[in-house]
Amino acid sequence: MERVGCTLTSTYAHPRPTPTNFLPAISTMASSYRDRFPHSNLTHSLSLPWRPSTYYKVASSYPSVAPYCTRSQRVSENAMLPFVSNRTTFFTRYTPDDWYRSNLTNYQESNTSRHNSEKLRVDTSRLIQDKYQQTRKTQADTTQNLGERVNDIGFWKSEIIHELDEMIGETNALIDVKKRLERALMETEAPLQVARECLFHREKRMGIDLVHDEVETQLLTEVDTILCCQERMKLHLDKAIAQLAADRASQHELEKDLSDKQTAYRIDDKCHHLRNTSDGVGYFRGVERVDATVSVPESWAKFTDDNILRSQSERAASAKLRDDIENLLVVTANEMWNQFNKVNLCFTNRIAETADAKNKIQMHLAKTLQEIFQTEMTIESIKKAIKDKTAFLKVAQTRLDERTRRPNIELCRDMAQLRLVNEVHEVDDTIQTLQQRLRDAEGTLQSLVHTKATLEHDLAVKANSLYIDQEKCMSMRKSYPNTLRLVGFC
Repeated sequence: MERVGCTLTSTYAHPRPTPTNFLPAISTMASSYRDRFPHSNLTHSLSLPWRPSTYYKVASSYPSVAPYCTRSQRVSENAMLPFVSNRTTFFTRYTPDDWYRSNLTNYQESNTSRHNSEKLRVDTSRLIQDKYQQTRKTQADTTQNLGERVNDIGFWKSEIIHELDEMIGETNALIDVKKRLERALMETEAPLQVARECLFHREKRMGIDLVHDEVETQLLTEVDTILCCQERMKLHLDKAIAQLAADRASQHELEKDLSDKQTAYRIDDKCHHLRNTSDGVGYFRGVERVDATVSVPESWAKFTDDNILRSQSERAASAKLRDDIENLLVVTANEMWNQFNKVNLCFTNRIAETADAKNKIQMHLAKTLQEIFQTEMTIESIKKAIKDKTAFLKVAQTRLDERTRRPNIELCRDMAQLRLVNEVHEVDDTIQTLQQRLRDAEGTLQSLVHTKATLEHDLAVKANSLYIDQEKCMSMRKSYPNTLRLVGFC
């Protein structure tokens, strides 16, 4: 049994092994050297906290004992030395001054704690009353603010509903005008197709009739006019589609804002009527730390006001666009009708000109055929004359050939010889002259035949042009949309 106030130490039945180092580790110093100090030198307790140098002084007295001792020597020494726990039981930790000071400190702390507790009770009672009144006032202010908030939401909700009705009406009106514009745009396809078909058929004209005449100019102008009208219609149609998208976007924003306002109105009205005794109230820990707000009253009101202003602006733009589309439909219908009448007039004039040219060509063709017949008769007479002259030439050349066979001195250039030579030259010149005249007559005949072919071809060209302009083009142009269809009503 150890004495009260003494340090409890452990005793070992067997000695612990000695480390190989001269000085052991700090964590094992007390346990490794506890049984190895000489009895005569152990004058102080090893566990005294105010004597930290005791251990080191004791340990440094015998730095070389343990490493050089054998196991048997260490065992004998351990058996001879007494345990440290038996030698430190008479040492205490505190002095009487420490004991008195500890008691005084406890008394002072007790007085201070009682004084603070009494002060806390008084302050707490006063705090409870103040906080109760403050809480009631805060709740009343919050209820009033919620009521004002409900009124504000109701006002903006009515404004949104009014603007939403106006926007829906404007959107429906713009949709009707857009459908009319689409029908008018579809009606322009038929006149455009007719004009292009006319140009395509007139490309089948042949020869000189493939001319860039007034009809073709007006047809190209008609195509350009229709295409220009279509471009303006498509442009306004795109504007109408974009405006409808903008109107629907504004309407969607108003509907979304209205839905949010209705939800907020229902929630805030419920909160406004909540009391301490109402059902459904409870604790929601940490909800006051969650700041889920995204706006302040100024930005909240500005958001709805911006939505309404945007809707009003879109409605004004939509109304202006509807007026522009109405004017465009009237203008384009008049332009296409005027150009259609111009093209028809040009077709009538061109058909009359082509018919007159055809009649003249037929008259010239008849005269050309008569001249070809006369020329052919002339060519036959020239050929007969040439054939008659060849007999004279043969006789003269045969005589000259026979006279070349005269012997020796008999080859004389006499008058007969000279006359025969002159005769050959004369007959040959005559034949050459007749052959040249034959070539001229044949050239004239070829020219007449070419003229005949040209006139016949031109006659066929004129007949083809009359067929294209009168039968194909004018027959297609009899069907043309009326003004009501061009403005999109039918």
